[in-house]
Amino acid sequence: MDTGLAKKVVMVAAASKGLGYGIAKAVADEGAHVSIASRSSDDINTAAEQIRKQTGAEVLPCVFDASDQESIDAWKNKTISHFGGIDGLVVNAGGPPSGKFDQFKDEEWQSAFELTLLSAVRMIRVVLPSMRERGGGSIITLTSSSIKEPIDVLLLSNVMRAGVVALAKSLSQQLASENIRVNNLVPGRMDTDRIRSLDAVRAKTAGLTEDQVRVASEASIPWGRYGTAEEFGKAGAFLLSDAASYITGSTLVVDGGSMKTVW
Repeated sequence: MDTGLAKKVVMVAAASKGLGYGIAKAVADEGAHVSIASRSSDDINTAAEQIRKQTGAEVLPCVFDASDQESIDAWKNKTISHFGGIDGLVVNAGGPPSGKFDQFKDEEWQSAFELTLLSAVRMIRVVLPSMRERGGGSIITLTSSSIKEPIDVLLLSNVMRAGVVALAKSLSQQLASENIRVNNLVPGRMDTDRIRSLDAVRAKTAGLTEDQVRVASEASIPWGRYGTAEEFGKAGAFLLSDAASYITGSTLVVDGGSMKTVW
């Protein structure tokens, strides 16, 4: 199957590791030019070198802060200067801290808003002019299974990521006439640092070991295991590609069958 990603320019946020890295690697495998960004200069440069060695693709590493408009602008400008334009965007950022309602003050709510929801608004806003100039594009937002089944200890994420999904759905309607697709990609329990840290929190709360928490989690997944960043990355590459040319405004769940919601 020809994905049409060869020579396309794809920006992937929070791509030094985990799910962002998985998507960056997958689109690079398909011949795309990739601009990857994260907070850590060392981590993003290491990731870029790994992807180059594994795929032979052209990879541009950038340092950015997802909660800062000037930083996002600088990433976009560097990408256009280097590659000439933008065809795809992966909206991604580290999740807000875990906790319950009474633990959070206004400062935590504001920080979560800027990191998770406003960052999506800003990233999408800066790439649209280039996509319009190039005749279209594809945007995917990475959220969480909490958009369908809220997670008790992730209140901030539950609220803010629901807003990201609403944004993606709304924009899919507004941008369809301009040949710009917007979809949402949801991970289940993937074998990433984020999930391992959440397992550690659950283990501490329940007085269990992290291995015990993982075994219990895997038992609840029909596929019987956590997913990998590579598996998730391939799903992201599909949504970004021409193979998904008639898909917009949709949410694709990559969870091994663990979610029980019908919709």
